[in-house]
Amino acid sequence: MVSTPYRLIVGISGASGVVYGVRLLVALRGLDVETHLVMTRTAEVTLAHETDWKVADVKALASVTHPVTDLAAAISSGSFRTMGMVIAPCSMRSLGEIATGISSSLLTRAADVVLKERRKLVLLVRETPLHAVHLRNMVTVSDLGAIVAPPMPAFYSRPTSVDDIVNHTVGRVLDLFDLDAGIVKRWGEKP
Repeated sequence: MVSTPYRLIVGISGASGVVYGVRLLVALRGLDVETHLVMTRTAEVTLAHETDWKVADVKALASVTHPVTDLAAAISSGSFRTMGMVIAPCSMRSLGEIATGISSSLLTRAADVVLKERRKLVLLVRETPLHAVHLRNMVTVSDLGAIVAPPMPAFYSRPTSVDDIVNHTVGRVLDLFDLDAGIVKRWGEKP
C-alpha cells in the first residue's frame, strides 16, 4: 500500500486569530509538506484588520490555493489523499456547518471530506464566551472524530511575546500530525 503523501489542507476562516493560519503556513514551508489553502472571504477581511499581511502574500505561502467557491477542487474529494486538515482559526459559523454536515463552501466541504475519510481534522475554534450551541457543536464534531483545539496560551513556556504564544499553539497543532517545526518549548525538556 502506498503511504499518504505529506499533504495538508489549511483552512482560514473569518474568526479573529488569522495569525494562527498564517503562522501555520509559514511553519509548514520549513517542513516537506505540500499545503492546500482555502480562505473564506471574511478571512481576507480579518487579515487586513489584524495583520499587515496582504492576501496575495498569504496565498503565496501555500503550495496550492483554492478559491472558497470551487466545490470541484481536488480537496473536495476523498480520493485526493491528504494527512488531514487544520482550520486556523475556525469561526463558529464554520464549526456549525461542519457539525451539521453543511458544505456551503470549499472550506466546509473539505472538512466534511476529511471527516468522512477518517482523517485528522483539527479546529482552532475562536470565540468567547461560549453558549450552549457552540458547546454542542464542539461535542458533535469531536464525536465525529475532529480534534477541537482552541488556541490557549501555555504559560509554562514563559512566553515573552505574542509570537511565542502563537508559535507554541501552532507547534502543538503540528504535533498532532507528527510534524515538528522546532517552535515548541516542551514541558520537561531542555531547550
